[in-house]
Amino acid sequence: MVGDVETIFPYQDKLFVGANDGMYIFDNTVPTQPKQLSKFSHARACDPVVVEGATAYVTLRGGTTCEGFNNQLDIVDVKDLLNPRLLKTYPMSNPHGLSIRKNILYLCDGESGLKSFDVTDPFNMKALDHEKIATYDAIALPGSDLLMVIGKNGLYQYDAKNPKDLKQLSLIPVQK
Repeated sequence: MVGDVETIFPYQDKLFVGANDGMYIFDNTVPTQPKQLSKFSHARACDPVVVEGATAYVTLRGGTTCEGFNNQLDIVDVKDLLNPRLLKTYPMSNPHGLSIRKNILYLCDGESGLKSFDVTDPFNMKALDHEKIATYDAIALPGSDLLMVIGKNGLYQYDAKNPKDLKQLSLIPVQK
């Protein structure tokens, strides 16, 4: 039984489900009948997840209704879908959503801002850029250099051609 679901990330013919009690991996070969393959358990927390290649990136956030107490990024080896295993944990301030494209991870770290990382070597993740705006979710648009980011002040669009120097292109403000 899957806990409270935070995200569903389709990747190839699999579904990676981030829930408050872990990351679940489903075979989605038959979309009307997904079959659970495994679960990577963690402490209770809000749990967004993205996948690229044989690596999953999972953020755990504390201080929420998800009852978590950790603020971290877990990098998980999913080569063996039946036995996912933790490779490394990186501390974060208050991680929310994330996106990945071509070994560049975009992580929304709440009030600490939008961060980009080179994750070519998961054991030695390298910080590339840090935009100091409150952010909550990101989507790297496939087939382009555009990055869409939901922030405290609205919907931001970035040119991510150079992940070491993200360029804000626009902001659609949102008011409460």
